[in-house]
Amino acid sequence: MSTQDTLYDVAIVGYGPAGQVAAALLGQRGLKVYVCERLADVYQIPRAIALDHEIMRVFQQIGMVDAIAPYTEPFTNSEYYGVDGQLIRRMTMVAPPYPQGYTPSIVFTQPPVERALRERVAQLPNVTVELGVEMRELAQDEAGVTLHIDAQGTHTTVRARYAIGCDGGSSGVRTQSGIEMDDLDFDEPWLVVDVLVNERGLAKLPKVSVQYCEPQRPCTLVIGPKNHRRWEISILPGEDPREVATPEQTWKLLSRWLTPQDGELWRQASYRFHALVARQWRHGRVFLAGDAAHMQPPFLGQGMCQGIRDVSNLSWKLAAVLQSEVHGAAAGELLDSYGTERQAHVRELTSRIKAVGAVICERDPARARERDARLLRECGGSVRDTPRQDILPGLECGLLASAPSAARGKLFPQPLLGGRRMDDVAGCGWRLVLAPGIEHATPAPARPGHAGWSVVALGAADDADGVAADWFRRHECVAALVRPDHYVFGVARTEREVTALLREAQARLQPA
Repeated sequence: MSTQDTLYDVAIVGYGPAGQVAAALLGQRGLKVYVCERLADVYQIPRAIALDHEIMRVFQQIGMVDAIAPYTEPFTNSEYYGVDGQLIRRMTMVAPPYPQGYTPSIVFTQPPVERALRERVAQLPNVTVELGVEMRELAQDEAGVTLHIDAQGTHTTVRARYAIGCDGGSSGVRTQSGIEMDDLDFDEPWLVVDVLVNERGLAKLPKVSVQYCEPQRPCTLVIGPKNHRRWEISILPGEDPREVATPEQTWKLLSRWLTPQDGELWRQASYRFHALVARQWRHGRVFLAGDAAHMQPPFLGQGMCQGIRDVSNLSWKLAAVLQSEVHGAAAGELLDSYGTERQAHVRELTSRIKAVGAVICERDPARARERDARLLRECGGSVRDTPRQDILPGLECGLLASAPSAARGKLFPQPLLGGRRMDDVAGCGWRLVLAPGIEHATPAPARPGHAGWSVVALGAADDADGVAADWFRRHECVAALVRPDHYVFGVARTEREVTALLREAQARLQPA
């Protein structure tokens, strides 16, 4: 059986969070999308537990914020305790007004959020989703990609112009494309435990999330939504990971906090936490995203966020090429910029996550005491709040303006325009955002060639919280050219520089 008579724009292999968001973003842009997934339903046990405001902005773009709100809560502070039980670090979130329009750090319950994402995709008639089927073979030529699908013994082929592998850490797309992973030198066994805690148990537990930086057994307690609590507990040398993950041994490890009468085990599983990144993110017409492209330690809860950043970056670039907004050599350069930008971002964030992990995971008591003293010394003996978002890097390379600036490659904020969030008013295409009091008539030839182009001139009634005005002041500029994924292409320091900025973007996307 063959479905090659239907030519899809994009085929997505894997329908976890990254695949779901990719399908929604591409489908919203009017592309014909095919999705295949081996599992018949969402995975019923949570794996990811943290989101951030950048990801909420993507959910806003696909119309999902209200649907997932019942399954989210603000992330509590995270307090780090050293060898002798003293507080050595506190991770928090930035104070309001929130720059992206949402609580910067969020905990969530994964299965219902995934179901809501799938319901959103099901509303898009141009997206075809097949569950309980498996991609067996992938081949590509100059015109497209052919997927060989096994649907419970029935073999079909699917043809698409491009394909995205969102099929997890053991990705068949990556393997069949011959793409290898670089090891970023992190490999540790941990036990992850999710507990639904009753009222008696909740009364025993800390009211904030805690990192126990104790040499004898580093561990983490995360306060999830409602009565969900997660522990990540290091497995010591000589311990059997399978034995540690039995209910009896898991409760022994939890006995510091709870007894079996205090809650119900939702999940307990042993894992090896890795730090890996694909050497290539594009192989011809095939792209990797999510865990297929990278895996990282969980210490800042960025795993799922990184996968959604991947597809947010890739989706608008694929749409621009497929809808002939960018063509020729510029199209290839635009698609190549996906891997250039995202691989560098993942490598940098992973190095920062490993640094956080090094604080948590020091096993030598003497070095751990030195660590505690150093952290306290660096903050003058009094622990100061460190916003989690300060640790996240921006983009350093790829489709960015040539002129360096502190703003280039960073997320642009989302101010209120007439009481509504900017993306709801101006859309999520290319946006030239002008500081309050700045006016500029944009010459048509200088406009980037993407659909959804808009000029956002902040007026007296806009930006009531001062989010954008403060951003322009801090970055000493009067205009920002913002990409469809909300990252700043570049800025203009004066009104006279605006046209040059626009012409540079035009030259990168539609060279003469």
